[in-house]
Amino acid sequence: MKLAEGSVLFARIDYKTGSQQETEQDAMDSMGYLQGVARERYLAAGIFGDPATETIDGAMILFEAKDMEEARRIADGDPIIQRGFYQYHLHQWNLMLTTPEADHQ
Repeated sequence: MKLAEGSVLFARIDYKTGSQQETEQDAMDSMGYLQGVARERYLAAGIFGDPATETIDGAMILFEAKDMEEARRIADGDPIIQRGFYQYHLHQWNLMLTTPEADHQ
């Protein structure tokens, strides 16, 4: 998907729900789920915090969906959400400005 002004994506902002720490397997399950979603549509994901010190307190995922209902299904399908480690806020994100792609390599 080429992102252009007027494109619509959805932003899932994740917040820790408590002090319980997810396991490496939980994180791998979530990553596998997101990689599967990314094979079908635009998706970019990242964490808030410092992975070097394992201080991670949230994440943001931008992804393509046809509408808010589909976006909620995608967000709810993530194992890290299903297992209760994080809750999220979901927003429709309307792209208003992009930078031009470079013509040279």
